[in-house]
Amino acid sequence: MSGGPGLGPPVAPQRARSRRELPESEGLVYEPKLDGFRALVFADGDGAGVYVQSRGAKPLRRYFPELAFPDGSYVLDGEIVVRIDGVEDFGALGQRIHPAASRVEELAAATPATYVAFDLLAHGGEVLLDCPYSERRARLERDFGGDGIELTPISHDPGRAREWLAEREGVIAKDPDAPYRPGERKGMVKIKRLRTASCVVMGWRPGKAEGTVGSLILGLHEPDGRLRPVGHCSGFRAAQKRELVELLAPLATGRRGSAEASRWTAGRELEWVETRPELVGEFSFDHASGGRIRHGARLVGWRHDIDPAECGVDQLSV
Repeated sequence: MSGGPGLGPPVAPQRARSRRELPESEGLVYEPKLDGFRALVFADGDGAGVYVQSRGAKPLRRYFPELAFPDGSYVLDGEIVVRIDGVEDFGALGQRIHPAASRVEELAAATPATYVAFDLLAHGGEVLLDCPYSERRARLERDFGGDGIELTPISHDPGRAREWLAEREGVIAKDPDAPYRPGERKGMVKIKRLRTASCVVMGWRPGKAEGTVGSLILGLHEPDGRLRPVGHCSGFRAAQKRELVELLAPLATGRRGSAEASRWTAGRELEWVETRPELVGEFSFDHASGGRIRHGARLVGWRHDIDPAECGVDQLSV
């Protein structure tokens, strides 16, 4: 695409460096971290004919036919989100990437998506990459704030940022003077909300080396008492992988468990060695949705003081 917007795909989105602590330098602009798919929107005329690009430069438009964009020539940076009862649900969003057109239409009606913009990269043939973020944001609000495009909220108040960090998956902090640098980790940082949960070890998968544990299968109880898998924990040191075999051996049931297969796990080993649900650990994680830990968790320590029956899924919604 060329012409109207002044900028055509593919464009690598600007990235953020990770920080553990919220920076509070004067002048920083804060945004809540969205729990969606990063997406750049390229429009050149009719809003119905826009091109939507993923972070990895793949086309996304066909999966989200319900998204509406205003007419004009522009390039937006933002995220596609799906909200269930007002809460962003990454699991439901992931289900929207389906190869069957009929299923795409069904999901568009059942779990409609929203595009939330947070940057303006080009408008009316003018490329804005070298403009400071403060100017790009001001033009985004002026030209798109009331034009059917949802804008992510911003704040200059670290107190508000701390509230978002407690409520959401994290916070983005941006330098108001920074230009937009495609593909570079400059001008903004992300601070993820680190959480912990007391989980029951339901089983384990062998490591690549013989006589080692590769990952633990973590479980939590539903309100009716049913224990179900909610994620996994890996990233152990070599010595830990061997020690875990000895720790888990007395708990072996002789049975095998299995994760639910999906198109995302095709060809992957889903079976694990089942253990009696007696071992509880405290695990840290930074992303949970749909009652599951979406990224791998990390072991903080064992909790021999906690009854496995007390480990409920409500911990993931706190």
